[in-house]
Amino acid sequence: MAPETPPTAKSPAPAARARTAFRTWRRSRPFWGALWTGLGGFVILFLPLAPLGRILQVGIGGVAGMAAGALLMAMALLILLMPGQRYAAGIVAVVVGVASFPLTNLGGLVIGMVLAVLGGSMAFGWLPERPERRAGRGLSPRRRRPGGKTAEPAA
Repeated sequence: MAPETPPTAKSPAPAARARTAFRTWRRSRPFWGALWTGLGGFVILFLPLAPLGRILQVGIGGVAGMAAGALLMAMALLILLMPGQRYAAGIVAVVVGVASFPLTNLGGLVIGMVLAVLGGSMAFGWLPERPERRAGRGLSPRRRRPGGKTAEPAA
């Protein structure tokens, strides 16, 4: 049997490959907007489920808090899994976040409301990729020739 020759280039460790794959997946969607929206929904959902001594308002506020929190967490999943629906989900997240202030326990003691509004607005404003930077500033694309040379303006 011939001895095996070691590979010349090291293959990345499984943890490094997983981290790179996660980073690529994360950058292809509004990850941070979904994260903040989900955290805001969790805070709003958590307060009605807290012990009775921590709840500011018992009754319809508890039911509205659970509904608002569940809806915000659903919007966070929608933002994360379907980036094409980020506009609608972002608007719903902002509206539900603001509506949670009077309907629930001050919007999760204001923390949940702020997180939901921040996440919804980040999801709404997210763009899938950066616009390309033009090499020749001030020149229209029609006046640029391939190879970086510019055409003389027509008289």
